[in-house]
Amino acid sequence: MRHDHVISAKQLTRGDIESVLDRASDIAADPGTYAGRHQGTLLGLLFFEPSTRTKMSFSAAIKRLGGDVVDMGPVDASSVKKGESLADTVRVIEGYADALVLRHPSEGSAKMAAEYVDVPLINAGDGAGQHPTQTLLDLYTIRENAGLDGLRIGIMGDLKYGRTVHSLAHALTNFETTQHFVSPETLALPRNVRYDLHEEGASVKEHTDLEHILPDLDVLYVTRIQRERFPDESEYRAVAGQYQIDAETLEAAADDLVVMHPLPRVDEIASDVDETEHARYFEQAHNGVPVRMALLDHLLEGDR
Repeated sequence: MRHDHVISAKQLTRGDIESVLDRASDIAADPGTYAGRHQGTLLGLLFFEPSTRTKMSFSAAIKRLGGDVVDMGPVDASSVKKGESLADTVRVIEGYADALVLRHPSEGSAKMAAEYVDVPLINAGDGAGQHPTQTLLDLYTIRENAGLDGLRIGIMGDLKYGRTVHSLAHALTNFETTQHFVSPETLALPRNVRYDLHEEGASVKEHTDLEHILPDLDVLYVTRIQRERFPDESEYRAVAGQYQIDAETLEAAADDLVVMHPLPRVDEIASDVDETEHARYFEQAHNGVPVRMALLDHLLEGDR
């Protein structure tokens, strides 16, 4: 894997993905081998939107590699509040760190910011655009539980605004999978994403209900309805709560169905699913550390 920046899942080949996942497997098996590998390295965190898992797992990842973080902190406590542009912000923080992790509410922001810096920049979510490192840990979780070829994968919920969905859908075109997208019509895949998947030769099927395809799925990837992305509150209220699963729902599923969620969840997965053999979403969140360790190790290899 040789990339200066990680902006989109579209840029990742099957070889790129497998290289990161293989290294993540090595790290998970023997974390001590990678301890101190990047002693003295600083990772700059620039989060313009709230984050728990992504921010904390990147912080844990670089610290387990022997490095540390410099954190821009809350937007309201930064020079952004004074009107500083994103371009100026990344150029300044580039001088304090060996790599940058950026989350921003504007789609395309990471691609733009990467044009202004020479250190590796990782997109940690750009509005409704892409979230490539979430996709890598999603793929790792799928591979550990079901493999990555010959799968029938259901992706349900907010397909219009869900950047985790867009990233995962693109990355899955590197593997032999059938993707079943389940959503209300108002939250279906954006036309440009659907077009790209078609051009990449993906096997894609779209549905408005889960019931008739659930028994055939190997993986069910559930997402929340993202209230913060809706331009109109009434549009959100019209679809909120429509797509939910509980333990009773999963009685119709195959015994080895893997249920995933990028989290946070609201009400789309009932807590009684947590106690079933299907639930893998907390494991999925924990996988963020070895996967992001592996990615950072790849990107920072030239510094050793």
